[in-house]
Amino acid sequence: MRILDRSVYVGPSLYAHFPVIRLELDLQALEAWPTARLGSAFIDGLVEALPGLAEHGCSYREPGGFVRRMREDEGTWLGHVLEHVAIELQNVAGENVTFGKTRSVSDDRPGVYSVVYEYAQREEGIAAGELGIKLLCSLLPEEIRPAGSVPADFEWESARDGFIRYAQRRALGPSTASLVRAAEERNIPWLRLNTQSLIQFGHGKYQQRIQATVTGRTSHIAVELASDKEETNKILASLGLPVPRQELVSDSSGAIRAAKKLGGSVVTKPYNGNHGRGITIDISSDEDVRAGFEAAREHSRSVIVETFVGGDDHRLLVINGELIAATKRTPGHVVGDGLRSIAELVELVNQDPRRGVGHEKVLTRLELDSQAELMMERVGYTAASIPKPGEIVYLRSTANLSTGGTATDVTDIIHPDNRDMAVRAVLAIGLDVGGVDFISPNIAESYKNIGGGICEINAAPGFRMHVAPSEGTPRDAAGPVIDMLFAPGAPTRVPIAAITGTNGKTTTARMLAHITKMGGYTPGLTTTDGVYIDGQRTVEGDMTGPVSARMVLSDPHVDMAVLETARGGLLRAGMGVSEVNVGAVLNIQSDHLGLKGIDTLEQLAEIKRVVVEVATDCAVLNADDPHVLKMSAYTDAKVICYVTMNPSHALVREHIRAGGRACALEAGINGHMITLYDKGSHIPLLWTHLIPATMEGRALHNVQNAMVAAAMAFSLGIKLDAIRHGLRTFDTTFFQAPGRMNVYNEHPFKVVMDYGHNAHAVSVMSDLAQRLDVPGRRIVVLAGPGDRRDEDLHAIAEAVAGRFDHYICRRDDSLRGRDGDEVPRIIAKKLLALGVAEASISIIPDEQQAVDAALRMGQAGDLVLVFADALARSWKQIIHFQPEGVVAAVAQRAELPPLEPTLDEAAFAAMEGVVRDERGLRFEREESD
Repeated sequence: MRILDRSVYVGPSLYAHFPVIRLELDLQALEAWPTARLGSAFIDGLVEALPGLAEHGCSYREPGGFVRRMREDEGTWLGHVLEHVAIELQNVAGENVTFGKTRSVSDDRPGVYSVVYEYAQREEGIAAGELGIKLLCSLLPEEIRPAGSVPADFEWESARDGFIRYAQRRALGPSTASLVRAAEERNIPWLRLNTQSLIQFGHGKYQQRIQATVTGRTSHIAVELASDKEETNKILASLGLPVPRQELVSDSSGAIRAAKKLGGSVVTKPYNGNHGRGITIDISSDEDVRAGFEAAREHSRSVIVETFVGGDDHRLLVINGELIAATKRTPGHVVGDGLRSIAELVELVNQDPRRGVGHEKVLTRLELDSQAELMMERVGYTAASIPKPGEIVYLRSTANLSTGGTATDVTDIIHPDNRDMAVRAVLAIGLDVGGVDFISPNIAESYKNIGGGICEINAAPGFRMHVAPSEGTPRDAAGPVIDMLFAPGAPTRVPIAAITGTNGKTTTARMLAHITKMGGYTPGLTTTDGVYIDGQRTVEGDMTGPVSARMVLSDPHVDMAVLETARGGLLRAGMGVSEVNVGAVLNIQSDHLGLKGIDTLEQLAEIKRVVVEVATDCAVLNADDPHVLKMSAYTDAKVICYVTMNPSHALVREHIRAGGRACALEAGINGHMITLYDKGSHIPLLWTHLIPATMEGRALHNVQNAMVAAAMAFSLGIKLDAIRHGLRTFDTTFFQAPGRMNVYNEHPFKVVMDYGHNAHAVSVMSDLAQRLDVPGRRIVVLAGPGDRRDEDLHAIAEAVAGRFDHYICRRDDSLRGRDGDEVPRIIAKKLLALGVAEASISIIPDEQQAVDAALRMGQAGDLVLVFADALARSWKQIIHFQPEGVVAAVAQRAELPPLEPTLDEAAFAAMEGVVRDERGLRFEREESD
């Protein structure tokens, strides 16, 4: 049994609309061993290792269903079992995940399964799958156990606890997790910005941040004051608040002197410690003071000695000037029964199902470590001692829950004076969220009458003791923080638009981003060539996956997100957002088929359909594409907006008559009008010839792109005038839409460069070439990606055959598994088979040489259509190209000798004797620099 492939989906994908992990698992010989054949020994051992599996319902949807499934008939296969084990392991670590789905990959791959399961934290989810395999293999009979599948020192209980600790180191802490839950309850989006507790609530310009329970609004000065226990003590004392007297010391002798000066019992604690580390309480002898000093010194260079205040330890939580919760904390302890030793009592206490490892559960397990030994030594006990019935033996000096302490909610009984005292103390330090550690014999009585003292103020108070107390009423500590950060009705989300399809995604996304900018927004745009914030590229590269979506939504300037969403990102990691306001699918055409298990257009449509499945407000669908049209049955968006260039489209007509939303192309006396329909309204938007990107309406693919962009903008609430202005000012220059029908008219001939790399894209550009008025010849430079099927390369040839006067076949710089000239030869061979004359075909594998040859062939009145891969390089080559006559004139002015051809002219015999000169190329490059 081995994992062949693993994919971690961070958002909506083909498998679920939430984070899941997919394993491609090969059972190998274990395919012949379903659970029923493995027998009760295997099943019982598995349930004993993970008792929670007994609660899994599986297909029976009731507790016990999964165990029943394993036992009945032939049982189930180990791929399905691994799914449940990976889920349960995460549950054991404290996560709440339930979803899983296992299927055989295909009939021609027996024993290979697609195992999908939900995860909460990426590394934890991956580790759960790996540990699950080890557990299953360890339970197999030795004779069928795969060799090397289980380490020799594998011990289940140790591995389980190690996994829990591993998971908790990466999981959100209980306080941060409670804040995240409170945000989710208010439908506020969140992003985890690091591997610790830095969280962003809200998107773009509306974001607020927290680090644990410190907010972005927390004063830095206040945090510094709270960390300075001596200064805090002075400030509170100056306001008449109850605090113990203190001395700051730097050595053990000073600590002893300070203790004697203060008199009575004292407390030693680190100058700037937290979580109760290094604190020793109720000590008076020189020896104990010295030991307490050393314990505190491990955590801080300076140590505070202060008077000991007797009573119970309380944490009073103040948020935004209001006391939210009060909790009495009791240090970790056991209660004697006269029969059991302390060690046995600890084991008994740890059997409480509420106790777990670290923050796994409400309470933490007790540990018999060096601190516990010190506490027992003080009362003359060891772990083997048997306490008297009812005797309390403390194993910690502080009451932190993380060290086994317990918490009792006392919010309802706290005296008003104590409540006011806590609020005054937190406000005096300047904190928006603060915890007051207050010692009092009775919290229900005023400190003015019975005494008490503030030990310290915490700038990042933990919420665990309040949201999940051991006893008493749980308090909502996180909600008031979120309500403080986001006032009722305040915006938290930026509108998100996502665009997918085979062709036209980038142009449409750029159009839409430009329209939103004209509407007064600051758009964040992700495309195949980078991330753009307010029109400026901030990151270069193919940025159409979840990472780029996160970049945009994290930017504090952005108030509108436009996400180009490509097939590759959806297959590799899913979408980067859980939902979008408006989702659009442009078309489904043959491209990338045969890669990553996507072999048909129907499968490709299922992948791209995810974008409209998660649309909440509007799904914009190309009604002229049958695969896209069918997606209307899979969206829960409030509105479906159909886009059609066919004014007689029957379905769209009925949709409009029913009051639905649509964008249609209508013929008029002045050309074609892009028209919007919504709730019975007929809204003429713009003549297509007024949109520069359509080349006076001739570029029909950009007419369609403009219609989709207009429909999306309208669905996002952009004003009509802004939509019109955006379309009229968007063009396809290289700087606004690189590689998308870029036109250069400064040569005697016209050059059009496009990134088209599949048959559909090549076909629409070939159609455009036919619609343009070209008095001369039409020349095309074409190629196809090396990882496409031969039939895809043949389709590219079919898209151009018979439409041009000369064909130059090339390859991309990246061969993607092909031989050097394999791609251009396949295309050229197909062109010949389609009837193109051999003299009209040139094979020039190198892209730079192919583009240069086409440019040198161009004459006045010609059209040169270049399908480019290296866009920036090819565009520079086009704009800096100098025709032969210009080069000769410049050379003569520079008194240079005439240029002589240096390349083999036979290689260009099919190009009417045009040759390329190496020295001339060098001259041009120097000019371009």
